[in-house]
Formats: sequence, C-alpha cells, structure tokens
Amino acid sequence: MILPSSGLERLRGQVAMVDGGFDPLHAGHVEYFREAAALGAPVLCNVADDDWVGRKHQPLLPQSDRARIIDAIRYISYTHLSHVPTVEVLRRLAPRYYVKGADWRTRLPHNEVDECQRHGIEIVYLDTLLDSSTRILQRYADGARVAPDESGG
Repeated sequence: MILPSSGLERLRGQVAMVDGGFDPLHAGHVEYFREAAALGAPVLCNVADDDWVGRKHQPLLPQSDRARIIDAIRYISYTHLSHVPTVEVLRRLAPRYYVKGADWRTRLPHNEVDECQRHGIEIVYLDTLLDSSTRILQRYADGARVAPDESGG
C-alpha cells in the first residue's frame, strides 16, 4: 500500500522502516526487505526522491515508478514516497525499528541516530549486502565503455 505522508503518524511505533534510493533495485534490496520483515513488524519502505538519487547519478526510474515496483514486493507492507530528509520521516513515523544494511554501521548520519535515540527507535543493521546500486551502475558504465573497443569500433 502506497502511504501518503499524512498517514505516517498512524503507524507510529508499529513498523520496521527501510529506506534508500533503490535505483536500480537489485537482489540485495530484496534480501534487505526479507530480513527486515523477519523482525516481525510490517515493513515500511521509505523511497528517496529523484533529487536525492540525482546526487549520485541520473535516476534510471522516477521515484513513483520505483515506489510502485517496491510496493509489489511481498515483504513490503507500506511504501512511502519521501520528499523530506530521512530524519524528518523518522520524527513523524517513529518506527519500532530503523533497518539499515551493515555497511551503514559506521556512517549513519548523526542526526538520524540522535532522532532514533530521542524516540526509542531501535536501529537494526542487517548483513544483507549482496551488491550495491552504485557498483551495478559502475559495472554497466565500464562495460559500455569497453564494448566498442572489443568489437573493433
């Protein structure tokens, strides 16, 4: 179910929140969602907007399409199209769990950690890193540059 921002407060303390750009979506994301669901709470996926994704690369899919795809994944109970910083979603939603990949353990923004402490939100780090969108895009870009040379072009 795609949830408008106005619906965040009604889920306070009830969900496990995952978030990110998910562009491109890959098997590691699905494993992340599966492990988050195993915590026993409904999973809310907070999908970053195109401006946030654009800081890393030109979005492959617009936020609305990424959200529709994620919303169809069985491990996801709610999908939220975010247009505010994650810390603001944490403040409004106050999920039971804020679920991140283990790669975020030493680099989670301090304001998000502080917000979780303020609201009693448990931060859960999952070791589900199978790949990353950045690496997938880099491999694609490297392959795209190499292909013409290999074909004699």
